[in-house]
Amino acid sequence: MNNYRIDNLQYCNWSKEIFKINNEAKLDAVHVTIAYHEDFNEVKKNIEVWNKYFKDNKNLIFHGKTFKDIEKAHQEKKTAIFFGFQNCSPIEDDIGLVEKVYDLGARFMQLTYNNQSLLATGCYEKNDSGVTRMGKEAIKEMNRLGLVVDMSHSAEKSTFDAIKLSSKPIAITHANPSFWFGAKRNKSNELLKALADSKGMLGLSLYPHHLKDTSNCTLESFCEMAAKTVELMGVKQVGIGSDLCIGHPNSVVEWMRNGTWTKTKDYGEGSSKNPNFPKQPKWFEDARGFKNLEQGLKKVGFQETEVNDILGNNWYNFYRGINN
Repeated sequence: MNNYRIDNLQYCNWSKEIFKINNEAKLDAVHVTIAYHEDFNEVKKNIEVWNKYFKDNKNLIFHGKTFKDIEKAHQEKKTAIFFGFQNCSPIEDDIGLVEKVYDLGARFMQLTYNNQSLLATGCYEKNDSGVTRMGKEAIKEMNRLGLVVDMSHSAEKSTFDAIKLSSKPIAITHANPSFWFGAKRNKSNELLKALADSKGMLGLSLYPHHLKDTSNCTLESFCEMAAKTVELMGVKQVGIGSDLCIGHPNSVVEWMRNGTWTKTKDYGEGSSKNPNFPKQPKWFEDARGFKNLEQGLKKVGFQETEVNDILGNNWYNFYRGINN
């Protein structure tokens, strides 16, 4: 059996250099963010940019749409790129656009970013009213098509609702358990148990604002957290969603947080008056850190097959189930 390597969330300042790094890390698939606050037409423009990346870097990457593309990438020593949204803004207030974004190649969509959306509540809102009426309709349509419901930035009740309402397993593509570190959008034990019981997936995040001791987080601490998360959820429901944001200028952080929804400043996680990207831990400065994760997970007691599950095989199996 093939052992796959999958990073189920990156938002980098894309370039040939970064595609080479992912290739060197032997990543068979990467789920990339192509929307934070964009509307439908703006997403179409982002896809045009990606089509140019695919054309200019065809020896390294191609557009992935099903699990078969992960197999193809593994065979051809390339990386399949899967599109996802960190917000539901591309579907605007039109349920018909769910199918349109799927046809454009989107395979993951968060119901919310940090704020209340038309579909659900984000983790920065004071009151979590759960999945909305439109949210219920969107989930039904996403399930029909095979567009994965992602609740990485969503508030607790909304996430429980999504698990219950979705006829297919959902994903939290990039977050960590709050028992380890209490970042606003890290997830409670109860929620992670419910996610695992529904065969949903958690992608553990390497973004410093989600890590204990932030940029100084140790490999050992992260891997011990992974072991405890596996005790809670089972080894088959945990993967990696690094949330790597390398190569961006700091102005992008401000845009991620503020989008077009506010005229003042939202300072968000790791707040400071000058928001900037935190330094990655030394052992995971880019995707080549998967090698360190492999060694670290073995050191805390995982068997080789379990390490391979966490570093990619679990996500591969999740992708296999999306259209079944």
